[in-house]
Amino acid sequence: MSTDDATEKARENGNGVELPSTQRLIPFENKEHNPESYEDMQLDYSPLLFSSLERYLPPNMLNLPRDRKFHFLSDILTRYSPQGEHTRVQKHRKYRQQILSNYEPRHKELYTMNAANFFVPSFLKAISENSEESFRSIMLEPTPGVYTFEMFQPKFCEMLMAEVESMERWVHDQRFHIICPNTMNKYGVVLDDFGLETMLNKLMDGYICPMSRVFFPEVGGLTLDSHHGFVVEYGVNRDIELGFHVDDSEVTLNVCLGEQFYGGDLFFRGVRCDKHVNTETQSEVS
Repeated sequence: MSTDDATEKARENGNGVELPSTQRLIPFENKEHNPESYEDMQLDYSPLLFSSLERYLPPNMLNLPRDRKFHFLSDILTRYSPQGEHTRVQKHRKYRQQILSNYEPRHKELYTMNAANFFVPSFLKAISENSEESFRSIMLEPTPGVYTFEMFQPKFCEMLMAEVESMERWVHDQRFHIICPNTMNKYGVVLDDFGLETMLNKLMDGYICPMSRVFFPEVGGLTLDSHHGFVVEYGVNRDIELGFHVDDSEVTLNVCLGEQFYGGDLFFRGVRCDKHVNTETQSEVS
């Protein structure tokens, strides 16, 4: 067999797993397949990304052992992700591991999903009925595509704020460099980096996705597979405003955690098309 033939027949990745070159992700989702969980594994990417991609595996791979599927999907991500992005992901993973190895949570009950203690009864009832009618019964729609509703109990918000304050004190005491939530906010923390990723995954999957499937199917609400959970702060000696911008997400959940404050208006200009997502604000662009 020639070298070219061997390369065509099989490709071996860094984990020693042979990947036939004819095997690629299929172009349509296998909605009947129940993907495995990858949350217990040390990953460079979100566990939910692996579960989501598993639905696009060729049919002959769906029933393979999880480690075989993991290596195949990892190879796909490594091959097709830009090198700079792969390096950034690896650095962020080390950064997060350093925090998780040293930070001691103040309210450990926040780190597991406890629906009865987290959510108000009206929200839980709407989720359990899981219909557009039940969701609309707790919502107001001040402008098309923007919905307001009661969701979290005050006790949960108080605990979360106390946990964020604990995180920030720890960062200050350790003289640790913290990665900001985004390029626009200088004050705040990424909750996933401090161990809340699993809880937020369950929040998205069990409580946000049922609504996004109903209200935002045309922009990706049917297939949410990752999240970016963070808290930002505004006030004296903090950020005082946030200009017009386009969120890098299919669906955004804004929760007001403040106690007493004034101002804080939130203004929605509209939805931009893909062509104008990264351009300056213009009066003729909605």
